Amino acid sequence: MRSGLLARLCVPFIVAVVAVLVPAQTAAAHPFGPPSTARIAVDGDRVTLAWLPAEDDWVALGQSLGAFEDPATGADTTLTGEQKLARSAAVRDYLLAHVGVTQGGRPCAAELEPLERLLAEGARFGFECPEPVVTVDVRIAALTDLHQAYRTVLTSDTPAEPAKVLFTKAEDTRSVRFDAPEGGGVPLAVPAVALVAVLGVLVLLLVRRRAPAPPAASDKPAEPAATPGTGV
Repeated sequence: MRSGLLARLCVPFIVAVVAVLVPAQTAAAHPFGPPSTARIAVDGDRVTLAWLPAEDDWVALGQSLGAFEDPATGADTTLTGEQKLARSAAVRDYLLAHVGVTQGGRPCAAELEPLERLLAEGARFGFECPEPVVTVDVRIAALTDLHQAYRTVLTSDTPAEPAKVLFTKAEDTRSVRFDAPEGGGVPLAVPAVALVAVLGVLVLLLVRRRAPAPPAASDKPAEPAATPGTGV
């Protein structure tokens, strides 16, 4: 009888402990899951980059920056969490401060597109570099200040070395080398010079073909025959 009463008294306590511990473990475990992803591309002196964390990582970031209301004081249900993130100046400032590109030690001017379709397309950046891009240093430090286990894998849509790069708390800046960009002076000059040379050869051949050929030796007029009796 007493053992049954003791069991009934322990059940609420066990349930309360599980309710407290399980959410905490789940929240702490996510940084150890699949890394965030990012994609980069180069066109001339412009670099585009999209950073795509998981949905709950956006939530963790928004909560840390105060993008969402405190449920205890009442929440605005007319906006989705994605819309609240998009409207947060703190989120925009954070992203611009934690994602960047430099070229030869000089920062490339950063532009962050409107934070729309965050869950599908991520945060989309554009960077204008001083010169056509061949080698740049890319920095992705977002989320690692929340937990050092967060990582981001960057994949290049433009042929690059390395083609994939891992960013971590300890190594948040990596150098990436791209193929020589289209529009650079040297890559276009080489085929232009080759084309001029080919055209010059063709013109020379045409001129030679059209020039009149010199008369052959057999085509010379015959000498007049000597007249009999003249001794000539």
